[in-house]
Amino acid sequence: MISLDNIRLAVIGLGYVGLPLAIEFGKRRPVVGFDINPIRISQLRAGVDTTLEVVPSEIKCASKLKFSTEVEDLQSCNCFIVTVPTPIDQHKQPDLSPLLKASQVVGQLLKPGDIVIYESTVYPGCTEDDCVPVLEKFSGLKFNVDFFCGYSPERINPGDKEHRITTIKKVTSGSTPLAAGLVDSLYKQIITAGTHQASSIRVAEAAKVIENTQRDVNIALINELALIFNRMGIDTQSVLEAAGSKWNFLPFRPGLVGGHCIGVDPYYLTHKAESIGYHPQIILAGRRLNDSMGNYVVTQLVKALTQRRIHVRGARVLVMGFTFKENCPDLRNTRVVDIVRELAEFNMVADVFDPWVVAQEAMHEYEIKPVQQPDHGVYDAIILAVAHHQFQAMGEVAIRAFGKPEHVLYDLKYILSMSESDIRL
Repeated sequence: MISLDNIRLAVIGLGYVGLPLAIEFGKRRPVVGFDINPIRISQLRAGVDTTLEVVPSEIKCASKLKFSTEVEDLQSCNCFIVTVPTPIDQHKQPDLSPLLKASQVVGQLLKPGDIVIYESTVYPGCTEDDCVPVLEKFSGLKFNVDFFCGYSPERINPGDKEHRITTIKKVTSGSTPLAAGLVDSLYKQIITAGTHQASSIRVAEAAKVIENTQRDVNIALINELALIFNRMGIDTQSVLEAAGSKWNFLPFRPGLVGGHCIGVDPYYLTHKAESIGYHPQIILAGRRLNDSMGNYVVTQLVKALTQRRIHVRGARVLVMGFTFKENCPDLRNTRVVDIVRELAEFNMVADVFDPWVVAQEAMHEYEIKPVQQPDHGVYDAIILAVAHHQFQAMGEVAIRAFGKPEHVLYDLKYILSMSESDIRL
């Protein structure tokens, strides 16, 4: 097996996870940052990161990092960190195609003694049961004899400038004790928060997938409480503030649950559970409830419009925010799209306004063209869907200025106070 001193590193996939990782390593050792998207590579070479996870000065500081789309540039590497997406398909089943394609590329490059480390979120057993056979097939080498594997789940939080890759404790693991030690030592070179060496790859995989499953279930509980309190005429935020006065009350809030992690990872775990004969109850119930929140929001809006005698058919609605979370341009698995599509089902016309969104990406992913700047005084309803700091800074008067004299303001994110909005989740 290779040693820590002679590692020649490659990071496969330069998205929200791979780029910050490649940059941190690139400050300390030679790294090839590989991505199949030539536009992405051209932008990074110019010092531009469209995900906004890193700034140009950080890219410049990674003086030992080389960006490439050429597989030939990976041939000299002996340690490969795979950070490609692991989405779900239209049937909410794991889509491993990016992971398996990356494994095929790496497999064709493997040499005796090399190590492959996966960071992509998967179900327990995926690395050894799904990825390793691909590595063996395309390399002609034998696992844990000729090459080795590790797993260190990503913990990137898009848009979070406080919790960065170096300040979040890293879980590490390896396919043999020696491999586990090497993987742990490698990450310790950049992770100032320290590492936690798991007892096996499967343990590390399971630890990652339950992190977001736990959050998903907790948010589902709060969403269900919001549905109950709304029927009772009780303000959910007021209830949560009162309950939160106790030290051990968990501070979750109701809302849309999207993104590349919380809205996806539970399906990886439930897929694996069902494959071994167990049919999850709580996890899938939470998923169903969270996935239904977009429809619930529009139903509540329709009721409010009807009560004010505002015609629903043809009503113009301004949806403020389209990313899956505040203050980042990430559109992956945004559930705001559920609101937009449900509004169309009621023959309402929705304008999406989001200063963080790249318009071409919204069109490519969802066939939605955001407005550059909403008109004033033309909307029958306004939905505050994402708590971007720009929206928080506007205040009630500026936000309501987009609406007609008679309109409904629906605050999903508690940007405004209870008295300033017409409906809150």
